[in-house]
Amino acid sequence: AGQTLSPCLRPGGMGAMLALPPGQGPHRVGCTDVMVGHTRQGLLLRLFYPCLPRAGAAEPLWVPRPEYCGGLADVALGRRCCSALLGLAIGSCRVPVSWNGPLKPCSTGYPLIIFSHGLGTFRTLYSSICTELASWGFVVAALEHRDHSAATTYFCPAEAGTEEWIPFQRVPQGQKEFYFRNKQVHQRARECVRALRLFQGIAGGRAAPTILPRDWDLSVLKDNLDVTKVAVMGHSFGGVTAVLALVKEPSFRCAVALDAWMFPLENLLYPEVPGPVLFINTEHFQTPESAAKMRSLSSRNSQTRIVTVLGTVHEDQTDLAFLPGKLFSLIFGRRGSLGPRRALAITSRAALAFLQRHLELQEQFGQWDELLEGVGDSVAPDVPFGRSHL
Repeated sequence: AGQTLSPCLRPGGMGAMLALPPGQGPHRVGCTDVMVGHTRQGLLLRLFYPCLPRAGAAEPLWVPRPEYCGGLADVALGRRCCSALLGLAIGSCRVPVSWNGPLKPCSTGYPLIIFSHGLGTFRTLYSSICTELASWGFVVAALEHRDHSAATTYFCPAEAGTEEWIPFQRVPQGQKEFYFRNKQVHQRARECVRALRLFQGIAGGRAAPTILPRDWDLSVLKDNLDVTKVAVMGHSFGGVTAVLALVKEPSFRCAVALDAWMFPLENLLYPEVPGPVLFINTEHFQTPESAAKMRSLSSRNSQTRIVTVLGTVHEDQTDLAFLPGKLFSLIFGRRGSLGPRRALAITSRAALAFLQRHLELQEQFGQWDELLEGVGDSVAPDVPFGRSHL
């Protein structure tokens, strides 16, 4: 395995060149990690937010701990033994944001997005889309789910200095995948609601003691967050999590589902989805069955939209799209023909236009409204048939 991987993973070689783009909006972006609670019922998330410039600001690691390389190697390569090699390739990569940078005050309060990751990933692998949204004036809370769907994650029990890791779990032998994933998606949606409750509490002046060492005080959000303008967003397993979160929590005014994996959601819940959903799909992932479920929702809510970004694959909506070609191909086999920066621009602009419409924002994001109808270069309405490679 080492001989096969080493040409791409050699330190300083192709694999070490991941470069995530900075946000294109008017705000600089800061980020911090937040853990609350000493049990699995607590929360772990990475927070992205508009920040003030700060001289000599440090940039956070893209992969926050070496243990995540082990989890990613296990999920993506099926070989935990490749963890060290993967660590050499990506372990030193950084996110172009200001670590613990000072929050930029906002008298009207920033709208909030709760973000749910996909199967086998973790909170930092969507840093590009979260950074982009924060640069346009959002606070984005990227959750790390504790339902065994993350590549790995952890919590800190009350005993000082201890950690308990929660590994990725495949569907147990003999168990039907739907029932296993359905239980997970309900837990994930509840975690999204708990994250919203955390920020509602902070906005209401409630203290939120966190466990991780930090130089950033969550109480600064108190007068700078508008918790009446909240959306939920996610990719793949996180996309269907966002749809279910709309059912569980009326404070979520809309959802943005990136290439949603609709399989785990029970059919009887589709009539219960109260808010509008924006489905942004890649060209080479969705199945006719999944598309039919999206259309079922669209038929019940005239504000729901379904668009497809042409020339993209499933991983193009993650930071993994910015891996160099050889390393990307080694892990995933093939990549889309549309460049990752262009794909990110289309995805984020469509999301911003949708969020302005349904969170009633006073911004200029309406300039990208045509994307919501699938109009423009590299986009199409609905889900083109016959393209899926799933």
